[in-house]
Amino acid sequence: MTRTLLLRTAGFSRRIDLATLWRLIAASCLTLLVMLGALSLGTLTLSPQTVIALLWRGGDASLLFIVEQLRLPRVLLAALVGAALAVSGVILQSIIRNPLASPDLLGITSGASAAAVLYLSFFSVLLGPQWLPLAAMLGAGLAALVIYGLAWKQGASPLRLVLIGVGVSALLTAITTFILVFSPLTTTLSAYVWLTGSVYGASWPEPRALAGWLLALVPVLVLLARQVRVQQLDDALAQGIGVRVQWLRAGLLLVSVALAGAAVAWGGAIAFVGLIAPHIAKRLVAPGFVGQALMAALIGANLVILADLVGRTLFLPLDLPAGIFVAALGTPFFLYLLINQRH
Repeated sequence: MTRTLLLRTAGFSRRIDLATLWRLIAASCLTLLVMLGALSLGTLTLSPQTVIALLWRGGDASLLFIVEQLRLPRVLLAALVGAALAVSGVILQSIIRNPLASPDLLGITSGASAAAVLYLSFFSVLLGPQWLPLAAMLGAGLAALVIYGLAWKQGASPLRLVLIGVGVSALLTAITTFILVFSPLTTTLSAYVWLTGSVYGASWPEPRALAGWLLALVPVLVLLARQVRVQQLDDALAQGIGVRVQWLRAGLLLVSVALAGAAVAWGGAIAFVGLIAPHIAKRLVAPGFVGQALMAALIGANLVILADLVGRTLFLPLDLPAGIFVAALGTPFFLYLLINQRH
C-alpha cells in the first residue's frame, strides 16, 4: 500500500506520496554533490573541502576567484538551463500525449535558434550581445504561435501539433542554415557554438537573469499544475468534466515555450534534455505532474552540469560545448524510444 502524507488547510489540500518525496530529497542531494564535483574539477583541481571552505568563509583570493567567479556561475547556469528544458519537456509530453514530444523536436528550439543566429550574424555588432536572449525568446514564441495557428481547426489537436511542429522545425532549421551561409565569417563560429549549446564564459548576470525569468513563471505553472493531467484525457472527456481544454492547452504551451525559450536564450540550443529527463522522471516517481516536474528538473540540471564538466575537463586544453555530450546521449535514447513506440 502506497504511503501518503496529507496536507490540508482552509481552501487547500495536497496528498504527497512519501516514496516520491524521499526520491526527490535523494535526487536533490545528488544534484548538490554533482555541483560540488563540478566546482572542484578543472584545470586546477581542488578538494571538495577546499571548495566548501572557500564558499563558506573565503580564503586565498586567486582560488576564491576561480570558484566564485569562473566556475559557480557556469554551474548554476547549466543547472537552470537543464531544469527549464526538462520541465518544458514534461509539459509538452502532457499536452501532446506523445512520449517523443520535446522542445527541440517540436520547433520551439528551432525558432529560438533561427532568431538568435539572425541576431548574431547581422545585429550583434550594432546592438551588442545583451539583446541575444530577447531575440531567442521572441523566436521561440513566434515559432510556437505559427505552430499553434497552423494546427488550429476548431481547436488544436495533439496530433496536428506534432505533425506541424515537426514540419516547422525542419523549415526553421533550413532557414538557420541559410542565414549561416550568408553571415559574416567573424560571427559564424560563435553562432555554431551557440547552436551546439554551451555555457562557456558564463558570469553572474546570466544565471541571475535566467533565475529571475524562471521565478516569474513559477506562479503561472503552480496555477495550471493541478489540471495538467487532464490534458492526458480525451478532449471530449475533459470537456465533459468542465475543463476548457483549448484554453488550458494554450496556457500550458505558453509556459512551455517561455521555459524552453529562456533556457535556449542563455544556454544555446542544447538538444534532448527535454526528451530524456521527463522519461527518467516518470520511471522514478509516481504519476503526478508536480513530482515528475521536480524530478525532471533535477535530472535535467544534472545532465547539463555533467555534460559541461566532461566538455571542459576531459579534452584539455579544449573547452567543448556541453550540447555535444547531451546529444551523444540523447540520440541513442531517442532511437530506443522510437523503436519502442513502433512495437
